[in-house]
Amino acid sequence: MKSEEKHIEVPGGQIFVSRWWPTESSDKPAIVLLHDSLGCVALWRDFPAQLAEKLGREVVAYDRLGFGRSSVVPEPPSLRFIDEEAESVFPALCSSLGLEAVVPFGHSVGGGMAIAIASIHSQSNLCASVVTESAQAFVEERTRQGIEAAKKFFNQPGHLDKLSKYHGEKARWVLEAWTETWLHPNFADWSLRSHLKNVSCPVLAIHGDTDEYGSVAFPKLIAEESLGRSQALVLEGFGHVPHKENPGVVLAATERFLSEIEEPSVVAAGA
Repeated sequence: MKSEEKHIEVPGGQIFVSRWWPTESSDKPAIVLLHDSLGCVALWRDFPAQLAEKLGREVVAYDRLGFGRSSVVPEPPSLRFIDEEAESVFPALCSSLGLEAVVPFGHSVGGGMAIAIASIHSQSNLCASVVTESAQAFVEERTRQGIEAAKKFFNQPGHLDKLSKYHGEKARWVLEAWTETWLHPNFADWSLRSHLKNVSCPVLAIHGDTDEYGSVAFPKLIAEESLGRSQALVLEGFGHVPHKENPGVVLAATERFLSEIEEPSVVAAGA
């Protein structure tokens, strides 16, 4: 397994990027991981390396601006932060790394970003396919309740230290970028519906049925309203972070999905 870490310039500052290559090289589209609202490269832990080796393709992960080892962002994110990531930062990342076709794999809000990327860049074929995990498709009451509970938790003495370990002095910004944006009254009507009608590439929407930040209505909407070949995979007994709860299940599901859409005849022959 070969890996690399670097910083690259994107609109708004520098982002920290990690890349993993499998032992045997492949020309298959790279998977680009998009982290959740409190996440960063480090919090993916061993999953990117496991994904690269299991699927036999390059895997890329990066810290969004304001997170982890990327540049500080002085202002709160705008209510368009999901679309802004898709419009400017993600294509700049791919251009800098020489990636012409990719598989965005987004966890939580990263899943929403993955759908937005596929929609906004639908004419350029940037996205070969998309995988979402625990993606919010709109703002449910369960979403708001989960965020309110997390806000109370992290505002207790010493609990913000859990974020400081990964985000340093940016920890408070990271927390409020999540809680204050998603709980903002003007964000209540946000949804992926306008994007899904433009998503023509295949989509796999993975979701745990006990996810504290959203019901199975999310993956069902993603699968039903995207234009291309899509499927919702509801995992019984799983919460918001399936790739940590049981990485083998997520790895196997992702491998099968990509095999089915990239090598359908091979899968059919072995079925």
